[in-house]
Amino acid sequence: MKSKLLKIIGTVAVINILARLIGFAREVIIGYQYGTSHLADSIITAYTIPNFLYIVVGGAITTAFISVYSKTLDGKEKDLFISSVFSYIIMIIGVITVLMIVFAEPLLKALFGGMEREQFETTLRLFYWMAPSTFFLVVSMWLSGILNVHDRFQLSTMSTFIYNLGFVVLAVLLTPLMYVDSYGLGAMLSSIIMVAILLFGLRKTHLKFLKPNFAYSGEMKRLFLIAMPIMLGGATLQFYFLIQRMFASDLSEGYIAALNYASKLTQFPQAVLMTAVTTVIYPMLAKKVAANEEESVTSLYQRGLGALGLLLIPVTIFVFFYSKEIVQIIFEYGSFTEESSKMTIPLLQIFSLSMFALAGNVYISRFFYAKENSYMPVIISILCVFGINIIVTLALLDRLGAEAIAWGTSISSIVNFILLTILAKFMLKLRITENFGSAGKSLFLYAAIIIVMFLSSRFLAFGNPWIDLISGGVLFLAVFLVLLKIVRLPELQLILGRGKA
Repeated sequence: MKSKLLKIIGTVAVINILARLIGFAREVIIGYQYGTSHLADSIITAYTIPNFLYIVVGGAITTAFISVYSKTLDGKEKDLFISSVFSYIIMIIGVITVLMIVFAEPLLKALFGGMEREQFETTLRLFYWMAPSTFFLVVSMWLSGILNVHDRFQLSTMSTFIYNLGFVVLAVLLTPLMYVDSYGLGAMLSSIIMVAILLFGLRKTHLKFLKPNFAYSGEMKRLFLIAMPIMLGGATLQFYFLIQRMFASDLSEGYIAALNYASKLTQFPQAVLMTAVTTVIYPMLAKKVAANEEESVTSLYQRGLGALGLLLIPVTIFVFFYSKEIVQIIFEYGSFTEESSKMTIPLLQIFSLSMFALAGNVYISRFFYAKENSYMPVIISILCVFGINIIVTLALLDRLGAEAIAWGTSISSIVNFILLTILAKFMLKLRITENFGSAGKSLFLYAAIIIVMFLSSRFLAFGNPWIDLISGGVLFLAVFLVLLKIVRLPELQLILGRGKA
């Protein structure tokens, strides 16, 4: 049984990483085809709202559905619950999608009104293509939830992979025929394909329950009550993207794209490495909270944050000092010129400073959710995103331009992390560390890596980005492994699956 579970987790993790790689490849292809032109800005801007609703609304409804469905008695109640959720999702998301299409122009003007006329018209045209995908994306997220509660994780994860792959392939193949509009059609068709795959996966066993039923049961009420805080909490990162693009629409051409490329570069390692920690920690956390084992929960909290730091802070240091080489090697092809790199590099450096804080915010919030205190981390996140983020951006915008937007994200996410750790200490009785020796070892490790990477980026430079990045990367890994051997942090054992909580 354990072997089978590990096999499932491993398969899902691999497919998930491949799906993320394909999604990142889409950004690279946009950079190759359109660089930091207004066309790249338009593609990214037009997809912002459908993707926002897909992740935020779809994710919240699906998470709440799984929670309620798992606790509902077998039989008729579960069948009625599925049909009710299906009916309400179709109605609500259908109405939202139609309203987005009908009021597309005023909606885009309200959010991205700073764009030039030609850029706005291109964005509007692409949005008409992409807006219908909102409906199919949210429905697909929920259908994936049904598969997951019936232990069909591989198919639900595979559908996301196929969606990203279909989006990229259709956009590239249709470019000679449709030019930039190929991304609009690609987004819509790939979302329809994803829904079709999921419906096929459900087969007749569950398809018979997908019928109109607008009964508002106790289960439906619980679903909406659970979904609201999850929606607000899960929207934090997406609100950052939305606000970044709103401010960037007032700047010169290409900065929406540059901000997107830089933020996506920091998201990928953050998401992959976060998975390495959460795969180990979350199952333990659920058991310890249910058993009221407070000391073990505290240990998990400290070890988990330490493991996140051990994984993400060294990566942050490397990305900061080798941002130029990373951008040049990944993006500087085709229409992505040297000028595009100059726009993106400083943004990547600033965004890299938020990698650990953003992951830490998600991680600490899970402990609040496990303790059934979901609103406090949501309130803190909203204050930081709409308060500190916007205040910092506005204060620096005239002087720093796009870099002010990146500083707004980084500073507010770091403040969010600090506030959550303080809140966790007083509300949940969770301290970051009780072992100052371990904290001292971590600080020594990070300080040593900073010094080595600073010196290598300055003096181990050969003028070729490939050689510079490879030599810097080899030195980074060698120093990191030697230091791990010296300091012997307990978090390393947890990451390797050998630690005891």
